[in-house]
Amino acid sequence: IGLDYLIIHPFTLEFSRISSTEFVRDILVNELKAKKIIIGYDHRFGRNRNANIQDLFAFGNTFNFEVEEIAAQEIDDVSVSSTKIRNALIDGDIKTANEYLGYNYMLTGDVKKGKGLGRQLNFPTANLFIKEKYKLIPKNGVYVVKSILNGKLFYGMMNIGFNPTVDGSTKSIEIHFFDFNSDLYGQNIQVDIIERIRDEHKFKSLEELKTQLLKDKETSISIISS
Repeated sequence: IGLDYLIIHPFTLEFSRISSTEFVRDILVNELKAKKIIIGYDHRFGRNRNANIQDLFAFGNTFNFEVEEIAAQEIDDVSVSSTKIRNALIDGDIKTANEYLGYNYMLTGDVKKGKGLGRQLNFPTANLFIKEKYKLIPKNGVYVVKSILNGKLFYGMMNIGFNPTVDGSTKSIEIHFFDFNSDLYGQNIQVDIIERIRDEHKFKSLEELKTQLLKDKETSISIISS
């Protein structure tokens, strides 16, 4: 997001006992050389949280740094937007999530070997393994996606779910990239999610599944073209 440095200071017992004056003078001014501080309207700091933003304005005058206040309404707006994004992803409403984010929601992970079912259906897939357990995975279903692979842009379709047609028991994320034939095993890739096509279904046969995949590809290409 454009930050040059991110400092996360451990909140130790010793640190918790620093007065507001010591915190501003010794850490913000002498150590960090702060020239401008952007802070929430209700932020408190110093031992026992005894200083507020008005105190910080006063410190700013003393130590010659600027203070910018983030208003309550702005914080509420961010909070509301975050909740809407999470709910949209859970509901599979990727369009709404992307609109609030201002960019495409993305999944990043390593490509692992799967069962090879996609290749049997002439729809080879990259099986994406995401190690971060906290990552919010959108609702099960089929999505239109894009990725940069080996330096080039490729579109495709992604299935999130359990592969019920073949009695799958483990949730997987599988992407079929259009017009891509190289080996991706072991590579770390980023997948941008563009739009959701449909729910995941259990088909009566692999042939019926293949027919649906062909329809999904046509739908995906239509969405990409538009």
